[in-house]
Amino acid sequence: MALRAVWLIRQELGTPLGGTIRFSRRYPTVEKRARVFNGASYVPVPEDGPFLKALLFELRLLDDDKDFVGNRDSCSHINKTSIYGLSAGGEELWPVIAFQSNGMIFASVPLVEQTLSPRPPLISISGISQGLELLFGIQDFLYAGQKNDTELNTKLSQLPDLLLQACPFGTLLDANLQHSLDNTNVASVTQPQKQPAWRAGTYRGKPQVSVSITEKVKSMQYDKQDIADTWQVVGTVTCKCDLEGIMPNVTISLSLPTNGSPLQDILVHPCVTSLDSAILTSSSIDAMDDSAFSGPYKFPFSPPLESFNLCYYTSQVPVPPILGFYQMKEEEVQLKLTVNLKLHESVKNNFEFCEAHIPFYNRGPITHLEYKVSFGQLEVFREKSLLVWIIGQKFPKSMEISLSGTVTFGSKSHNKQPFDQICIGSTAYVKLHFKILDYTLTGCYADQHSVQVFASGKPKISAQRKLISSDYYIWNSKAPAPITYGSLLL
Repeated sequence: MALRAVWLIRQELGTPLGGTIRFSRRYPTVEKRARVFNGASYVPVPEDGPFLKALLFELRLLDDDKDFVGNRDSCSHINKTSIYGLSAGGEELWPVIAFQSNGMIFASVPLVEQTLSPRPPLISISGISQGLELLFGIQDFLYAGQKNDTELNTKLSQLPDLLLQACPFGTLLDANLQHSLDNTNVASVTQPQKQPAWRAGTYRGKPQVSVSITEKVKSMQYDKQDIADTWQVVGTVTCKCDLEGIMPNVTISLSLPTNGSPLQDILVHPCVTSLDSAILTSSSIDAMDDSAFSGPYKFPFSPPLESFNLCYYTSQVPVPPILGFYQMKEEEVQLKLTVNLKLHESVKNNFEFCEAHIPFYNRGPITHLEYKVSFGQLEVFREKSLLVWIIGQKFPKSMEISLSGTVTFGSKSHNKQPFDQICIGSTAYVKLHFKILDYTLTGCYADQHSVQVFASGKPKISAQRKLISSDYYIWNSKAPAPITYGSLLL
């Protein structure tokens, strides 16, 4: 498990290549291993300039890239992951991990310890999860508390030294770069037992273990016969272990109820010492069947001192928590709108908050509104051309609510009114914002009694879970709308 190279690229339209490389690191020793493992299928990592151009072309980010390219843009080549193949000197460099965030492209090339012809399945390449973990760690380090470009440039200048500690010779030891920075100037202390790389100190105090499961549900709903609605759950398990000793060991088990949705695409923190093979092979790319592994999911690990993300997962739940219907059409100078929302009977009807935001882009301020709402209350933000339907903490016993009305707008001011390149004409959406505590859509939970701790003292163990909406859209069924696929919601 190692990386051949890492890049951070800033997309900059108008530059000769369409972007600039802000940071790059290559590992020659890993490159030599790749030449041995890959044999005749070995493709060397190109120089930064050709790599940048090939990556931006594959991601469709070049300024002059407007033509259709069959081997990249056809429907048979829809990329369901963040793994790409790049043209390099007449050959294809694969696999290349790349994703965009905060105007930056994070990319790396993992070592594949076997021949690349034929291509091995992604699940068999352990370096991919390590590459993603490092890139996510760099992303967190760069943008945690970052306020301006000066702070970003300072953190970029610190990366070379931090990667010497976090990823020496291309092998990831600790993806928490902030922790590495905090301990850069701390002298090593002689210990009777070898200290793990991700635990650079010891804890003194009352022992306790905290486990928090956060699930974010994404959805795109259209209410159209020719377009399928999509939804997906992305989960994060966060742990904080305050335990005495140099290298305490903890095992946390995640469980599902009988009708729970299996966890898939599981990525774990480097401190996890072992995993059941069934956990690693559960992928959302494969079709779901009755034989899918449904737990319990056990994670033995030696925890770092700070709070950390033990694992990430996805899940294909059978239904979205809230099913929506939205119709909006123009009549003379007014808009007529209808919104219906239905809470699924299996979902816990106890919200911390629940709101539906109804924005109107590319129009003037709201001058007049007539409406009828069956439940909750409606707030009007006239200058922002926004309606906020505050549903509250519970749906009524019928589990269904509705809103209808007519909206009139004043003259449009280009300087003040909200603008959107997608929501032109009648193309519009309702976006739901909600949170449910002590609940997950998959049913996933961490049983406090199943947490095993091998350290001095009896720790206090606490577990929490919550469901949060994320990019939860209901599109106007009377107009065109952007289309996505379930596997692309990530």
